[in-house]
Amino acid sequence: MRFLQSSSKISQVRILAVDPGLTRCGVGVIETGVGRRVTFLDVFVIQTAPAMPLTERLFRIHEQLRTALAKHEPDLVALERVFAQQNVRTVMGTAQASGVVLALAGAANLAVAMHTPSEVKAAVTGNGRANKAQVAFAVRQVLALDDDRLLPDATDALALALCAAWRRGMASPPEGTTAAGMARTAASLTPAQQLWRDAESRARRAGSRS
Repeated sequence: MRFLQSSSKISQVRILAVDPGLTRCGVGVIETGVGRRVTFLDVFVIQTAPAMPLTERLFRIHEQLRTALAKHEPDLVALERVFAQQNVRTVMGTAQASGVVLALAGAANLAVAMHTPSEVKAAVTGNGRANKAQVAFAVRQVLALDDDRLLPDATDALALALCAAWRRGMASPPEGTTAAGMARTAASLTPAQQLWRDAESRARRAGSRS
């Protein structure tokens, strides 16, 4: 186990998050550590071809997720909750991939944190209606990732992991996510918090121009 409890305070937790889907299933892994900060560990996208039989597609997702769970040994699995307003075909594929995740988590006796897309967007950008580009930009800034070629499914998975960590109090979100934090001066923010503030400001400006 990577998380240690001292005086009822969790010092370290590893989270594996899944943005479920049949064609593209995003997987992101982060870890909380000293100072309740978050650290990037891994991200990848499981892809299956629509022409493949459904059984083969789900088995491929199952096997790659099983491998990831064995490799990273997370303390918590985060999963995006199925969004009912999607079209029926998309909902079915998402639900089927989610079932695989839930079964694997159950077999490993891992707790599962489920969050809606709007919850995740609000957590990482401060805007529940942020677009994928804004989410990706904020994730890269918070986790100090310099790869802007990541698929949206990958950055969505990392955003979900961050949301799970912050909502459960395992890590502290940057100050800019709260009204009080936005009112602070730059001099009172840590370097990581300044990055968040700048990322959020740019994302909001980009959204207002689109």
